[in-house]
Amino acid sequence: MDNKMFCFQCEQTAGCAACTANAGVCGKKANTAILQDKLTGALIGLARAADGDVNPPQSVYSTLIEGLFTTITNVSFCDSAIIRQIEKTQAEKQSLVPQCGHCGSPCGHNNDYDMNELWNADEDTRSLKSLILFGLRGMAAYAYHALVLGYCDDVVNRFFVEGLFAVGEELSMEQLLPIVLKVGEVNLKCMALLDRANTQVYGTPSPATVSMTVDKGPFIVVTGHDLRDLQLLLEQTKDKGVNIYTHGEMLPAHGYPGLRKYSHLKGNFGSAWQNQQNEFDGIPAAILYTTNCLMPPRASYADRIFTTEVVAFPNTLHIDENKDFTPVIEKAIALGGYSEEKTFMGINGGTQVTTGFGHGTILSVANKVVNAVKEGAIKHFFLVAGCDGAKTGRNYYTEFVKQTPKDSIVLTLACGKFRFNDLDLGTIGGLPRLMDMGQCNDAYGAITVAVALANAFGCGVNDLPLSYVLSWYEQKAVCILLTLLHLGIKNIYLGPTLPAFLSSNVLNFLVENYGISPISTPEADMKKMLG
Repeated sequence: MDNKMFCFQCEQTAGCAACTANAGVCGKKANTAILQDKLTGALIGLARAADGDVNPPQSVYSTLIEGLFTTITNVSFCDSAIIRQIEKTQAEKQSLVPQCGHCGSPCGHNNDYDMNELWNADEDTRSLKSLILFGLRGMAAYAYHALVLGYCDDVVNRFFVEGLFAVGEELSMEQLLPIVLKVGEVNLKCMALLDRANTQVYGTPSPATVSMTVDKGPFIVVTGHDLRDLQLLLEQTKDKGVNIYTHGEMLPAHGYPGLRKYSHLKGNFGSAWQNQQNEFDGIPAAILYTTNCLMPPRASYADRIFTTEVVAFPNTLHIDENKDFTPVIEKAIALGGYSEEKTFMGINGGTQVTTGFGHGTILSVANKVVNAVKEGAIKHFFLVAGCDGAKTGRNYYTEFVKQTPKDSIVLTLACGKFRFNDLDLGTIGGLPRLMDMGQCNDAYGAITVAVALANAFGCGVNDLPLSYVLSWYEQKAVCILLTLLHLGIKNIYLGPTLPAFLSSNVLNFLVENYGISPISTPEADMKKMLG
C-alpha cells in the first residue's frame, strides 16, 4: 500500500474504508499511526519471545496490556509517549531472550512484526487477524483497569501472548476463526475479573439519580473510565472546596457506594466523548483524562487538560504513577469555576440522569421481573448499548428508544446511552423502564442478567423476548461483540455502520451463522424485533 498511514480500526474511518492520508478522522497524525504500528509489531515480538516461556514474569503481561491499551482509538496522540512504550516493550523482550541480541545466526523467531504484512495480506486473512488484534486491544483496556486495582488472571494474561503470536503467524482462515471466537471467550473472563475488582473495591452499584447542575465555585471534570483515578482525586480534594463532576463513561461511578460517599462528587457534566470540544470550550475548570476517549483539545481549554495512565497528548501536563493531582487541583482553584450555579441539559432536554442498575441490583428483584413477564406487564426487553460517536446516523438510537413500547424495558450501558439517558420513559410495576447498567465493560452484567432470565424461564438466551441493538466505535466494542458471538447470541442489530475491517466473506459468515444485521430505521427494525 502506498499510503502515509493505514488505520481502519474505528467506526469513523475515512470513507468506511481506511484512514490513509496525513491524519486519521480521530485526529491522530500519520506519524503517530506509524508509531502505533511499530509498537504493535514490538508487542508481537514480545509475545513471540514469551510464547516458549512456561512462566514469564508479570512484567511481560503488564507490558503487553499497557502497549495494547496505548493503541486503542483516542488514547495516545503523543509520539514521544508511544516511543517510550516501544522502548519499554523491546527492553522487556531483551530481558526474556538476551541471547538473541548477540546471536551469530539469528533465526528471526523473536523478531518484531512488520504490520505492513497484515495490512497487505489477502482481505479475509486481514479481516480475521484484525478481529483478533482489535479484540485484544479492547480486552487489554479491561485487563488494565483490573490490574491497577490489584486483580489479574493467568488465563487472560496468557491469551494476550497466544493471540498476538497468532497475528504474526501465517495461518489459514480455518485456523484463525477459532482464535477469533476465543477472544470473545477470554474477554468474558476478563470482564468478570474487572466486575469483581470494581465491586470488591468500591461496593455493589445501586441506583442513583445524578444531577447535571454545576455548583458555583472551583470544580474538576473527570472523563475516561478509570474509577481508581477518580477515587484518588476525591481523596486528595477532600475539604479543599473543589467539587468533582464525572463526564462520559465516568457517570456510572455515582452508583458505587465507595465513590458516592464523597460529598463533593456532585454530579455529571456533559455527555459523551465526541462532544468534548464543544462542552469543554472555555469552561472554568480543570479536566482530567483517565483513559481513552480523548478528543484533540481546542486552544480555549488546552491549558487545563491533564492526562494520566497511558493517555497522552502533546504539550499537556501528564500526572505520573505517583498520582499527585496537586497541579490539577491548583488549576481548578485558580480558574475559580462558575460564579453561580449553572444547570445543563442532556440531548433531549433532561437535567438529571440515573445510573447504578448493575446486575446485582437487577437480579435482586429478579422475581419481580419474572412475575411481571409472566403476568404480561413486561412483554419485551431491549439492550440498547455501546459507543457513541460523531458520525451522522446515531440519532437512530434516540428515536429507537423513544419508540419502544410502554410494556418494554430498555437496558443500556456505555456512552451511547447519552443519546437517550435523559428521557423519562416511566415505570412498569415500580421498575424504571430505562436502566443504565454502567460502563462498556458492564456488558458482563447484561450477559449475567440475560443468562439468569433464561434460567428462570427454562429457555435459551436466544429464546428470550430480548433484542440487542448495539452501537460501536472502537475496539472495546469489538471484544464485547466477540463475547456475544462466543456465547452463541444471535440476531444482533449493529450500527451505525458495519466495521470496515470485515471482508465480505467474513461478514457473510457472521450473517449466516449469527444473524448479525446492520441497523436500518427504528420503525423497520422495531417491527422485526417485535414480529
